[in-house]
Amino acid sequence: MRRVLERPTPSVAAPATEPGRRAGVATMFGSGLSNQTGAAIGALAFPVLGPLGVVAVRQYVAALVLVAVGRPRLRAFTWRQWWPVLLLAAVFGTMNLTLYTAIDRIGLGLAVTLEFLGPLTIALAASRRRLDAGCAALAAAGVVVLMRPQPSTDYLGMGLGLIAAGCWASYILLNGVVGRRIPGAQGSAAAASVSALTFLPIGVVVALRHPPTTGAVLCAVTAGVLSSAVPYLADLLTLRKVPAQTFGLFMSVNPVLAAVVGWAVLGQSLGVAEWAGVGAVVAANFVSIATSDAP
Repeated sequence: MRRVLERPTPSVAAPATEPGRRAGVATMFGSGLSNQTGAAIGALAFPVLGPLGVVAVRQYVAALVLVAVGRPRLRAFTWRQWWPVLLLAAVFGTMNLTLYTAIDRIGLGLAVTLEFLGPLTIALAASRRRLDAGCAALAAAGVVVLMRPQPSTDYLGMGLGLIAAGCWASYILLNGVVGRRIPGAQGSAAAASVSALTFLPIGVVVALRHPPTTGAVLCAVTAGVLSSAVPYLADLLTLRKVPAQTFGLFMSVNPVLAAVVGWAVLGQSLGVAEWAGVGAVVAANFVSIATSDAP
């Protein structure tokens, strides 16, 4: 769920020593755990603020962090630079809103697994290998298991998770365009700022209709810090220590971390079939990236 603005696109990783790689792996684990823990803590504020209010606060925190890091020179942007930034802002806000609403309806583990289909689809679509076709079939089988008809199946929540996946895929593609047209993190910072401004009146309306408690606000702010600020900065450090392929492999662990954190923090348990579906999606991504150098 990083979603994510949260994930800088890895390019060519610098050579790293073995201690540096170990430190990078530890940082990746901490980043993933922070991201999913932040989402779970944000969910604790749903009864007071709702997913919309929590996402609004998260957008504010993300904007503050990225503006401080990227320091965008907005007045210097041309229209050729602005239009992908505006699209990125729209996709970023929609991605987080649909994800958090899905978390509210179907739980953290399932929502993050469905969202994870976004980057997985991007990776598999660029390949023509038979192995990747098999990985796509494995991931599809996992989705079928997760979305199989049951009396308690929440199809709206599942659908929102898939919309979040489409937004994450769009986010990856738009980040590539923004990165080529705007130096450094200025594009991401500008997109975060636009998104935060869009959510500003929404946050005001939510606060007026549902007066927030101190605890709910703290949970929402914590979600923004743990799911935006910490992962973003951690990933910038990680990509200096580990190869991009290792980074991609470790991202496969996020649905599993989400399921474990959802159980530990929110009491959301998965059945055997759900774990099998999550495992299929994770395995598809892991195998595809681990064999990416094979013909």
